[in-house]
Amino acid sequence: MVITSKDNEKIKHIKKLKEKKFRDLYNEYIVEGIKLVEEAIQENVNIKSIIICDDCDIEDTISEELRYEIAKRECIYVPEKIFLSLTDVATPQSIMAVVQKDQGVNEIDFNQDLFLILDNIQDPGNMGTILRTADSVNLKQIIVSKGTADVYNPKVVRSTMGAIFRVNVIISDDLVETVKNLKKHKIKVMATNLEESKSIYEVDYKRSAVVIGNEANGVSEGVLKIADESIRIPMLGKTESLNAAVATGIVLYEAVRRKI
Repeated sequence: MVITSKDNEKIKHIKKLKEKKFRDLYNEYIVEGIKLVEEAIQENVNIKSIIICDDCDIEDTISEELRYEIAKRECIYVPEKIFLSLTDVATPQSIMAVVQKDQGVNEIDFNQDLFLILDNIQDPGNMGTILRTADSVNLKQIIVSKGTADVYNPKVVRSTMGAIFRVNVIISDDLVETVKNLKKHKIKVMATNLEESKSIYEVDYKRSAVVIGNEANGVSEGVLKIADESIRIPMLGKTESLNAAVATGIVLYEAVRRKI
């Protein structure tokens, strides 16, 4: 299908997906770039349509195998001017896809050994990197507070590098109640906290949940009060705190190290 008008209803629909309210309304989001489109295909994600810049130099950058897979799906070809109106990337790769949101159950699988909880993380870049890190240690789910950055934000999606297709994001309407529920299932909850806390190298990660707090304010007071332990990353220099995504990686890989 070739579309040359910016007023086409399909084009208007795709543009709307830049906003969270429409992503929620239509239960769809955008993935952009060759790697993410390829990963979506490999993970058997429900791809509604693939949008390709018709007059951009893209053929040489897409493998023959990927072109074959793309051709099986609804493809929309648009001129460069329209494609640029759909993307918010400074140097786009001239291909994107509209994908249906994962219909995974918004319930916690309590059979896992390690849990990650995000308490009001705001930065989309942090959110995406944390998802990618969670995927790298083979976490199948993460729990996020309702106020956490939208996982389907285009910047988050790009930052995940495909992890968004493999990690189930469970949204908690009341994080304190969710933490209490974890504790009822004999899961030890450890909140990251710079004050009055144990080193991450001094605690046991078996059947545990790690809480990463907001970039500016840390873990919320309600969660801190009911956490079983507070943990911190030892700081040897003058820096007092770390980026939320970096801190997540350090803690998760300490948990992994214990299992090796």
